[in-house]
Amino acid sequence: MPSPQESPSTAARLPRPDPFLLSLVVPVLNEEEAIPVFLAAVDQLLGGTGLDLEILFVDDGSTDATRAVIAAHAARDPRIRGLSLSRNFGKEAALSAGLDHARGDAVVPIDVDLQDPLELIPQFVARWREGYDVVYGVRADRSTDHPLKRLSASLFYRVFNAVADTRIPMDTGDFRLMDRRVVAVVRQLPERERFMKGLFAWVGFRSIGVTFERAARSAGTTKWKPFRLWRFAVQGLTSFSTLPLQVWVYLGAVIALSAFLYGSFIVLRTLVLGIDLPGYPSLMVVVLFLGGVQLLSLGVIGEYLGRLYTEVKARPLYVVDELFPPDRTGRQDI
Repeated sequence: MPSPQESPSTAARLPRPDPFLLSLVVPVLNEEEAIPVFLAAVDQLLGGTGLDLEILFVDDGSTDATRAVIAAHAARDPRIRGLSLSRNFGKEAALSAGLDHARGDAVVPIDVDLQDPLELIPQFVARWREGYDVVYGVRADRSTDHPLKRLSASLFYRVFNAVADTRIPMDTGDFRLMDRRVVAVVRQLPERERFMKGLFAWVGFRSIGVTFERAARSAGTTKWKPFRLWRFAVQGLTSFSTLPLQVWVYLGAVIALSAFLYGSFIVLRTLVLGIDLPGYPSLMVVVLFLGGVQLLSLGVIGEYLGRLYTEVKARPLYVVDELFPPDRTGRQDI
């Protein structure tokens, strides 16, 4: 359904180029088995659509034969390009590298595992031609995911949208079509700690969602482990909200007020009933509780301070090792 800021009647404003180049940006990590399956699906599902495709694989420091597989396919198929990073920088950096090097008039980030359906891309293109700048996929059915992953994902979206100023549509990922001018704006964003779903939502533009059923993985295994997903969620929350910092002001005020009220109660009880011996267990509970609160608050501050430290260093988001096939000068190193 259309986003709250946009309606179909106001969407068509800018003409779309015809013909146009559509770039598929595919970050990969140790996906030597999945790449041939993905390319076969592209030929089968998009071969008869008449789309002029560029398929840009971004090898995020694979340790298997992923780079060789991409290079072999790129040598045979002019639609295919490969970008190899010097080491593993993470999916967000690899996706950013793909957006930086994609040549298309419209760009579609997509995973190589085929859980995001290629057959939905013509619908994306149709909506784009209507005038929408961003057409994002909405996962209507995630039954192929583990129940715990479905629960944690749903909880994350709800918490994020409750605390962040930028809202992310529920059950959306990176799978979307973006107009060239949207990609240009995303490329201007300078942060090193990147949460791409949030950045895609932050830039705005006329957007609309298209629902789909998420399929099972076609080949290979997922690289997202529980701890990495947790770190990714924390990164997203701290990148788009300062509420985790602000909450400690209110928590501190509540604790201070509680301490004042309890102190007043002790004074009044002593004046009325006399002095009694305070209990050691209750004292330890208070000390341990306050110590835990202080350590937790320091941990939240440390999360933000660590991100500030990363941003201040201003290191490149990624380093390109090789681009294939070579550019017109014959160079492969960037």
